[in-house]
Amino acid sequence: MGVKKQHHQVRAKKQLGQHFLTDLNIAASIADSLRVTDGRKVIEVGPGMGVLTQFLLQKPFELWLAEIDRESVAYLETNFPQAKDRILPGDFLRMDLSRYLDADGAVIGNFPYNISSQILFHCLEHRSLVSEICGMFQKEVAERIASKHGNKVYGILSVILQTYYDIEYLFTVHEHVFQPPPKVKSAVIRLRRKENVTLPVPEKFFIQVVKLAFNQRRKTLRNALKPMLPGNGAEQAWLNLRAEQLSVAEFAELAAALYKARD
Repeated sequence: MGVKKQHHQVRAKKQLGQHFLTDLNIAASIADSLRVTDGRKVIEVGPGMGVLTQFLLQKPFELWLAEIDRESVAYLETNFPQAKDRILPGDFLRMDLSRYLDADGAVIGNFPYNISSQILFHCLEHRSLVSEICGMFQKEVAERIASKHGNKVYGILSVILQTYYDIEYLFTVHEHVFQPPPKVKSAVIRLRRKENVTLPVPEKFFIQVVKLAFNQRRKTLRNALKPMLPGNGAEQAWLNLRAEQLSVAEFAELAAALYKARD
């Protein structure tokens, strides 16, 4: 992309009151993080002025662009005419992903930080179609998603997403590569779907256990899970631990024990 066009994008993006990524090497690295196969169906969420789009279009993807901002949609239609027929104006969180992805689909983007968790949960709901997710998040959120048990930032998001995806923290992105610079650092992570995941309990019950365990994360599980514990005095070794100390597999075992004890 030429310098003149890049400067125009910076001006346009600032008018939207957003933070524009100015380091094209980072955009290229994000695009390169997705596994490439011919015709792979990919949705970019929030392409804005196309700083990431330009690199994704160089790959043999069937690329869809989900963009809610009308000004950005107009910009994309003008500057990326080769993708004009695959621009999806509207809210990604309300989109039926089955219309655009298949079993090997992927979602990528410099995700809006205020809805990044919602984007992940929307993908999770459609995980049979989303085999890979790669994107930029606020660094604090990225660390939480990728964190292993035993870490203070390990929480609900960590357990639920790691149940279904292998997660890699790829690299940190510093404030100075944005215009204007945000007040927080960013990070890029990649999620790759685990195949044939089977929970020992209904998913709704598993999520209920995880949420309740972390809602009072400073307490032992004996106290945090008190509303779910059986009244028959059944004892589990986990009950003396705190939620952050349990791995994803151990949460599944705990949920199974609680589910069985209901009978």
